[in-house]
Formats: sequence, structure tokens, C-alpha cells
Amino acid sequence: MSSLGYGFIDAPYLPKGKDEYHLRNIQNRNGINYRHLNAYEIEVLVRNRNTSDDWNKFLVSDLFNPELVKNCKFYGLVRIGKLEPICLGFSDLKVPVGLYNSTIISCDFGDNVVIDNVHYLAHYIIGSEVLITNVDEMVTTNHSKFGNGILKEGEDEDVRIWLELCNENTGRRVLPFVGMLPGDAYLWSKYKDDDVLQEQFKTFTAKQFKPHRGYYGKVGDRTVIKNTRIIKDVWIGSDAYIKGANKLKNLTINSGAEGTTQIGEGCEIVNGIIGFGCRLFYGIKAVRFVMADHSQLKYGARLINSYLGQNATISCCEVLNSLIFPAHEQHHNNSFLCAALVMGQSNIAAGATIGSNHNSRGADGEVVLGRGFWPGLCVSLKHNSKFASFTILAKGDYPTELNIQTPFSLVSNDQSNDQLIVMPGYWFMYNMYALERNSWKYIDRDKRTERIQHIEYDYLAPDTINELFKSLELLEIATGKAYQLNNNKDKRISTEEAATIGRNLLKTNNKLVDSLEILGEGFENSKRKVVFKKVLKAYHIFEDLIKFYGLTELIKLAKKQEIEDFDAIIGLLPLKTQRNNWLNLGGQLIPESEVLTLRKKINANKTKSWDEVHAFYEEMGIKYPEQRSAHALASLSDILGISLKKITKQQLSGLLDAMIGTKEWMAKGIYDSKAKDFINPYRKMVYDTTAEMNAVVGKLEENSFIKEQVAVLKQFKKEITQFKKQL
Repeated sequence: MSSLGYGFIDAPYLPKGKDEYHLRNIQNRNGINYRHLNAYEIEVLVRNRNTSDDWNKFLVSDLFNPELVKNCKFYGLVRIGKLEPICLGFSDLKVPVGLYNSTIISCDFGDNVVIDNVHYLAHYIIGSEVLITNVDEMVTTNHSKFGNGILKEGEDEDVRIWLELCNENTGRRVLPFVGMLPGDAYLWSKYKDDDVLQEQFKTFTAKQFKPHRGYYGKVGDRTVIKNTRIIKDVWIGSDAYIKGANKLKNLTINSGAEGTTQIGEGCEIVNGIIGFGCRLFYGIKAVRFVMADHSQLKYGARLINSYLGQNATISCCEVLNSLIFPAHEQHHNNSFLCAALVMGQSNIAAGATIGSNHNSRGADGEVVLGRGFWPGLCVSLKHNSKFASFTILAKGDYPTELNIQTPFSLVSNDQSNDQLIVMPGYWFMYNMYALERNSWKYIDRDKRTERIQHIEYDYLAPDTINELFKSLELLEIATGKAYQLNNNKDKRISTEEAATIGRNLLKTNNKLVDSLEILGEGFENSKRKVVFKKVLKAYHIFEDLIKFYGLTELIKLAKKQEIEDFDAIIGLLPLKTQRNNWLNLGGQLIPESEVLTLRKKINANKTKSWDEVHAFYEEMGIKYPEQRSAHALASLSDILGISLKKITKQQLSGLLDAMIGTKEWMAKGIYDSKAKDFINPYRKMVYDTTAEMNAVVGKLEENSFIKEQVAVLKQFKKEITQFKKQL
């Protein structure tokens, strides 16, 4: 009995000249001056059926009220702040301040706390105005790591917590740590062939934490914890709300001014880090994970060995071994995502099976899902597969591995003809409303207060523009080969010859292209055909989009520099341009050359910590508008095939007119793709009258997003007209 509440730090790990409370005293920053009890206070405490192994180890503030402590057992050093005869309330719960019906071992308390019916509370530092009621066990061990992938003194390597991201074979594993950003997880998991870089990342993580044993768990001010079974080795921020959880173990739960975090009924959460403003409720299971700020798990979701980026939601589904960038949506109980790199703005539909060992006897490989990946209902994929940005998959069981290289494509499995169908540019032809709204809604929903990484949500950005250029080349080659096969099957031509033929046909808008069977190569691991659809239309859409992107940035640049005439605009343009490669680091687009420079600095020990890596992200965020502008001008030069310095006033004026036309068909596409929901007879048949339909789904003409886009188009035309007048 005499040892209960003492000896928290084992003798081998206790620094010379220090007692077992030395780390606890550093952690406790509430500023309260504690004193010993007087005789009257001890008498009141005993009368109220409280016990202590040593009342001299029971310290209080000057405003301590012993009448508010009843039926408690105290062991070890306990320190309690102010207690006043008031109630604390949260929602409909109102309880009196004080400590009641609890067993408390070696804990510190701030002012006006409520501890009621906590069966076992040990080694915690509790903030002020905290409410904890009906908890079975709440304890911290002397080797607690609070979800971080570190080791404490004397621990073996096999107890370290790793996140096995992107691949079930554990080869891309990383160490979780508080403050880990999606860019960190990507860099660490991607460059596994760089041994020096890997060791540096491990060193960065270790440097952020002390290896000493004896840190207490903490609960921040105004946090509410009720009706929860087990809380072990958990660090909890301020203003958090935890109710009805089954088990919380080895966690950091960030909460506070940046966003309050809530954990609800039936949750079982182990070995993880939870960001600010997160929501976890209704029976979710999470093991070995990081949830970045303002992400959600709900309705029985399972998140295991995964990183979930900011502003993402997983509901009902099962997600394993995945690295998910910001702005991800996944719902429905039968969705499954395994061994995946999901690059943001994605939406995984019901019945999606992305993984599950169905083409190998071993663990799944991995899939790389580009930005804006949308699989349809009941999609089944084989690992390994890779998808360009904004790929949408039609319902189907895809029998072999895929490598979809054209962005904004609809991919479908044509079982009746045993072929794969790829329609490049589908989004712009038939689903412009969803594409435009996808960009808008994620900007609107980005709740981050600390925006270390600049997340790109625009569907026209350096990464997608580079993919469009690659697509133009692929379509030219495929068209040239199809033409040759159609006209002279026996004559073989080189790739360069095919590209020249295809380019001439496509650029001259030759309708013959529509009659050709144009085949893709390297899109599927099979011998069956991969057939491109609507190639001629997609080709010109892609060209128009690249021009639109380049001209948009040119106009921005002219406005920023306050340029007011054509000659000044030409003087502003660079003599030489070069379109560079970009990488998506956790939703932030960064030139590949900059990432390579960062890696070299890390390897040379010039970048020495995660804070410095994060400073790099912020620097790149500041530089991004300028770098994007340079990329856009280079793209415009490439698509026009001339130096921008040589562009004439008439050419620029014509391009601006065409730009208005592009914006008009985009706006029309937004309206038309939404209008289908109102004119399709099969959509309308469930309503007896138009009035009933309007009452249920709203009027098309009153759709707020469409009205906003009409206003955007009007303003856009006005700005372009004014810009043309300056030429």
C-alpha cells in the first residue's frame, strides 16, 4: 500500500539529484501557488469520507474549499487549485464543482474542476474548469509517448510505432509525430531509395521529443470528458469534448483556439495523433494513424495505418495503409481503400474496392490516385494502378492494372466488346458543374487557421496543365497510328511520324478523326484494346484550357504590375520560357527542382529539423504565385508555338476573344450539366408536378452556385474588355 502513488520513475531512469516529480513540475504551468492543508481542512476532508495515505502530500491553493471534496481516495502527491460552490455546464450537463466519488493518484488540478465518479485517475495534470465524470480508468504510464513514433529510455526498437503508408509491405513506413503535415508523410514515404534522407527524417522526429521517462498526461482547460471507459497515455488539449468513448490509448488529441476536437460514443482509438478541430464519433475504430486538422471519422469508419489530410471525411468505410492528401470524401459502409496514395479532392463512392489482395498471393502493392480521383459505384481495381488528375471511373470490375495518363477522363470497362474505353476531357464535355463546384467547395470548406502548406484546389494548375501537354502528345501519336492503320495497314511508321500525322489531322480539325478507331497504349496491363473516344473534341478542349490558363496568369501579372498598354505588356514578358515539372507534396504544388534542392539540403545537414522543412513549405507558398505565373507563360508559349515576345497586338486580341469564348462554354457547361437533373424524364417521373419537384430539389434558376457563376462570367467579360482597351 505504501508504494501506491510513488516511484513513478524507476530508479535507473531518475536523473541524479532529481525526484520523481521533476518533469511534472516543469509540465504544470498553471501558476497556482500550492500550500499544505490546515487542521480544519483535514478535519472536513475526513468528515466527508475522504482518505489519503499522507495528508502532508495533499497540497491546495488558498481558495481551496474542503467541503467540495467528498468520498475520494488520494494516494501520492496531489495538488488542487481553487474550488468554489458553483456549477460547470456543457450542453445540457450541469454539475457542481469539486471532487467526488473518485480514486486519485498523484495528480495536479487547476481551478474549479469537476472530478466525479472517476474510478481510477493517475498521473495526470488537469487544467482549470475541466469536467470529468463517469470514467472507469484514466492513467498515464512513465513511458507514455502520446502517439509519437519515439522510444523512451530503455525501450527496445520493436515497441516503436510506425505508420505503414501506401503499401502493405511496410516498405514505405514513416514515424508519426505531432504536427506532421501531409507533405512530410509524402516526402518520407516516397524517397525510400535515399537512405541518408530516411535517417535524417528519423533524426528530425527524435529531436522533437525528450526520451526521458516520467511525463504526465495532460488535460487542457475547459475540456469535458464523460461516460468513457479507458483513457491511457493520452494528451488532451483545451476545450475538447469526449463522451462515451470505449478506449483511448497512446494519443495526442489537439484541441483549442485553432479548432475544438470532439470524440463521441463507442470510439476505440489507439496509437494516433488527432489534429485541431477533428470529429470522431459513433463507433469508429482508428489504430496507428494521423488525422490532420479539421478531418472527420464517423459512423463506424475504420482508419488503420493511415494518414488522413486536412478537411477530409471518412464515414462508414474501411481505410488501410493509405496516405490521403487534404480534401478527401469517402462514405458508405461498403467502401474499401487499401495501400493507396490519394492526392486530394477525391471522392470514393459506395462499393469501391481499391485493394484487398485480389490479384496476388502476397500483400497488395499500391495505387496512385491523382488529384480529383472519383471512382463510380461498385468499382473494383487491381494493384498496382496509377491515375492522372481528375479521373472518373464508371461502375465496373476492372480486370487488370491500369495506368490512365490523360487527365479529366472518363474510364469505363466495356465488357460486351472486351475493351477499355477512355474519354479524355469528359468533365468539360458533360460534368462541368461538378468539376467547377469541386474546386469552389474545398476552398470554402478549408477551415485551417495555420496554413503552413498552400493547398491548390484549382483544376487548372501546373500539375494538370503538364498532364494536358502529355495528353496532347499521346492523342497525336494515337491518332497518327490509327490513320496509318486505316489507310495502309502494312506500312509501319515511327512514333515521330505518327505524331506529325496526328498533329496535322487534329489541328486542322479534320472530321476524319471521328471515324477512326484510336487506340491507347500502356493504359492497361492486358492485350485487349484501349479505345479513345471523342479525341478531336478533347484535343481542342485541352488546347483551349492551356491557353486559358496562360492568359489568365498573363492578365494577373499585368494587373499586378499596373501595365496599361501593349508595349508594356510585351516588355513584361520573358525572352525565354521553360515549362518545368511539378510535384504534389500533400496538396501543395512545388516545382520538382525545388524539392530536389530541399532533399540535398537535408542530406547535407543544412536543413536540420521538421520546423525548417515546414519553413520551406511556407516559403514555397509565398513563391507559388510567381512560380505558377512563370509556368503559365511558358505553357502559353509552348501551346502557341512562338516566343511571347513575338506576339502581335492582333494575336493577343484574338486570344482574349477566344478566352471569353472558353469561359462562356465553361459557364454554359456548368448550367447544362446541372439542367440535366431537371429535364431528364427519369429524374422528373417521381414528382407529379413541377411545383413538387421545385419544392423538393429547388428551382434550377435559383441554384446559388449557378447564379454565382453567371455573375463570375459577367465580371470576367467586363475585365477582359477593359484589358483589351488598354492594348
